[in-house]
Amino acid sequence: MITIIAYGSPAPQGSKKFVGMINGRGMLAESSKHVKPWREDVAAAARAAMDYGRRPKLDGPLRVRMVFTLPKPTSAPKRKRTYPMRTPDLSKLARSTEDALTTAGVWADDARVVQYDRLAKVYPGEDPEALELTGVRIEISAMESAAAQPGELFPVQAA
Repeated sequence: MITIIAYGSPAPQGSKKFVGMINGRGMLAESSKHVKPWREDVAAAARAAMDYGRRPKLDGPLRVRMVFTLPKPTSAPKRKRTYPMRTPDLSKLARSTEDALTTAGVWADDARVVQYDRLAKVYPGEDPEALELTGVRIEISAMESAAAQPGELFPVQAA
């Protein structure tokens, strides 16, 4: 299992916006300026967890756990558990984070994820898996297979 903890402001993978034509091709740009810094935070933490490329990329069926810790609004009750049921969209947070993990070389492709054990948005101090600051806790492990021992990760096979 690999555990990655990335601190920063979780940002969802947003829509693309048309920014013009270059050499006859339409150019699209990320509509949110917050996605790039978030991806950089996740990629840096992922590279460190992968021992800066000394661990092989994961390949084969993977199970993932992602728990995003978001800032609790000042208007929310202080002594009562509340849920982050507003933006950002959880599935879009997962998409931007998966893309960062692919860029960092954690896995061969995010299509290898076949199961999420938990995908959640929480506030600090209100969940056992919440971080003290905003960010994400990610756990990645291999699905059990007849060809592998339980918990073994599948490295990419050299062609």
